Formats: sequence, C-alpha cells, structure tokens
Amino acid sequence: MAELVIYNTLTRREEPFTPREPGKVAMYACGLTPQAPAHVGHMRGVVVMDIVRRWLEQLGYQVDFVQNFTDIDDKIIRRAHEEGIPTTEVARKYSQMYIEDAEALGVRLPRFVKVTENMDAIIEMVQRLVDDGYAYVVDGDVYFEVNKFPEYGKLSGRSVEEMQAGARIEVDERKRNPEDFALWKAAKPGEPAWDSPWGKGRPGWHIECSALSLKYLGAAFDIHAGGMDLIFPHHENEIAQSEAYLHCEQPFARYWLHWGPVRLRQEKMSKSTGLVVPIRELRQQYEPAVIRYFLLTVHYRTPLEFSYERLDEAKSALERVRTAYQRATAFLRERGGAQPDPTVAEPYRQQFRDAMNHDFNTAQAIAAVFEVVREINTRLNAPEQAAQPETLAELAGLLNALQWMMETVLGISLHAPDTAQSETLEQLMRSVIAWRQELRSRKLYDLADRIRDDLKAIGIILEDTPQGTLWRMG
Repeated sequence: MAELVIYNTLTRREEPFTPREPGKVAMYACGLTPQAPAHVGHMRGVVVMDIVRRWLEQLGYQVDFVQNFTDIDDKIIRRAHEEGIPTTEVARKYSQMYIEDAEALGVRLPRFVKVTENMDAIIEMVQRLVDDGYAYVVDGDVYFEVNKFPEYGKLSGRSVEEMQAGARIEVDERKRNPEDFALWKAAKPGEPAWDSPWGKGRPGWHIECSALSLKYLGAAFDIHAGGMDLIFPHHENEIAQSEAYLHCEQPFARYWLHWGPVRLRQEKMSKSTGLVVPIRELRQQYEPAVIRYFLLTVHYRTPLEFSYERLDEAKSALERVRTAYQRATAFLRERGGAQPDPTVAEPYRQQFRDAMNHDFNTAQAIAAVFEVVREINTRLNAPEQAAQPETLAELAGLLNALQWMMETVLGISLHAPDTAQSETLEQLMRSVIAWRQELRSRKLYDLADRIRDDLKAIGIILEDTPQGTLWRMG
C-alpha cells in the first residue's frame, strides 16, 4: 500500500498512517443533532469523510465507518415543544432529511448509531468512571472530575487555567471544579428520561460519542473526526473520560482529523447564529454534484468561504470537465473505440495519488483532474491527429484516468442530469409552493393540504420547515 500521511490534531503534525490492524481501518465521526434541516456546514463534514473513506478503500483498506445521531438533546426537546410533536419524531424527521441530503451529494452512508438505542453502554461507562473515582454524583447529576486526569488539555493545547478563563463552562456551585463536565443529567419535569443508578435522567453530550465509538469500534480505533469547533470542549472531554475509562492502557483514538468551518460573510455557518444556508434549499438551486465539487475545492482543514459566486465558478469548472469527457467519449465512439494506453495519463494519476496521500488534499487532486482535461482537449483540437490509432489509445487512457479521479475517488458524476427537465420542474414547484403559501395566508388550509396530498400521491413531498416550504422527490 502507498504511504498515506495524515495531519493528526493530537500531535499537531503530519504522520504516516499506520492502522491498528493491518488492512483494516476503523473510524468514527461526530454526527448530527437532528433538530433542524442540515446546512452546508454539516454537508462539508459528511463529504470530507466520504472522501477519506473512498481514498482509504482505493489504498486497499477495509473501512468500518461509524457516525452517531445525537437523537436526544436540549435542542431536540425545544424543537419538539415548538412543533408539538414527540422528541422521537423530531429526531426521526431531521435524521431522514440529513440522510437524503447526504445521498443526493453522492455520499456512501456510514453505519449510523443512535444515542437512544445505546443507553446501556453509556450508563455502564458512567458507572465505571464513578466506581474508579473519576466522576462524582450530585443530586442525580454525574460529573467528570477534570483534575483526576493529568493530561487534560493535550488535544487543544490549553491549560486548565486557560480553559477556565475562556471556555463555555456551565456555572454550577455543586461542581468541585468549574471545568468539570456532566456525564449524566438528572431528569427535569416533562423531559424524556431513562432509568439509571443515579435516578432518571439522560446522558451529557460528551459521554455519548465515547461510549458509542468504543462499543462499535473498540479501543485505539484509527480515526476520530469532527469539525474544528469540536476540538474543545467536546473532543478534549472525550479523550479524558475515555482514557480514564480505559485506565490509559490504550489511547482512545490514534489519529484525530478535523475539518474547517464553512463561513458565511466571514462567520462560521451555524444554526445558533442564524447564518445558515440549508442544503435542501441549495439543492433546489444547484445540482448536488456542483455543491459537492465546491466543497472539495479547498483542503479540508482550510475554512471554506461560502458564496453563490463560488458555486457558479464550481458549476462552470465541472461543466468544463464534463464537456471534455463527453467530447472525447463521442469522438472515440464514432471511431469504433480503442484499447486504452495508460502511459500518457500515468503522470497525472501519480499527481492525483500524491495529492490524496498528502492528507487527502482534494484541491491539489482537482488540479491533476484539469491536467487530464487539458491533455484531452489538446488532442481533440487537432482532429486529424486525434484520429490516429495511437492518439485514440491515448484518449481512451486519459478518459479512464478522468473517470477514476472524478467518479471513483471524488464521487462526482461525469454525466450531467437532464438540465432542461430539472429546471422546468424547479420552476413549476416554486410556483406551486408560492400558490400554496398564498392559500394558507388566506386561511384556506383545506385547499393547501389538498395540494400537499395530491403531490405526495405522485411522489413529490412538501416539507414545511421554519426556513420555508421545501420539496423533494419521495
């Protein structure tokens, strides 16, 4: 296998990748709290991990990729109250929307696991931390005592003093130290709760990912991933409680991978700030392949500035790639095809491999794609020379390389959808949604519901969200 180098947040350097078990990779990514439609920032993470998985498989590894749904949380409880539905329905609805959005962007889904289906593992972990003296109980709440873990801060590089000064630490006089964090929260009236040795309650945020990753992947699994905003406190706390639980006999995870945020007007895209572009809305304006291409245009650790101008640039770039592919394919077809000669494409394949092996650098990999496109166009622009048998063989080899780079590794189809048909449907649905909204504003709810039901009968689903009405094929 080729040597892959990954930037490890824990060591703050690039390191050759050596998995726990030869030929196999176990990796975990912190997933979604499903309480609203996913936005572009969420999709960057899932696309990045899809690329990591695809490239590891190209290197010959068998990959076990697990991602969680935090399907019980303060935000979910609030959303359930707002929508007048159970928390389980909130989590189900928005989890399904997330899955549909990810699949639309060409993502091969990970093995999803849910917090609510793994309470036994979470409670067992908390109990051991209490028994071993790393955690303490106060009025049904359980806290991890940070001072009991001397290496606390090794991921973020912060001292305990810095954390106390700058962290979002919940003020609670019952805690022994301000930076101690909750492993288990006692039930509040009207909230979902589970039985535990400390009374009814639910898990704290950090313990969930520790318990789930250890349950499904085991200690010292290979890659733990998430957004840079999770380094502290979430991942720092994960390390502390997990390695305390393991008695530090093994590291919790071997490599820590973090992707940069998507920014809107120089600020991180986040539901809490209101600066979001829901991916479902964006899919109604741009082909999903264009969105995926846009997300891959910079290295995953680099912040990505969102703008419609950059999406338009991505659209144009993808069209150039597809045009070259389609021209060359038609040219070869008209001349009866050719046996591919891989030699002319091999330098660009190697350029692409070098980029991906250098910490999954998709920006540099895309540069190799355009080298192949340039070679294809150079030959097609001299048709008499291109018709020669040796040139046809080179074209076939270049096409194979382009298909491997774009479709197999980057997960972007070289075949454009039926644009005219999709644009017509989009215009029609915008009109239907506008008319339905007009009916609702006039309090003609029966007619509005009938439109929704009639569309559902022919496979078009309308979803009324706080961000407006969205549509999708059912």
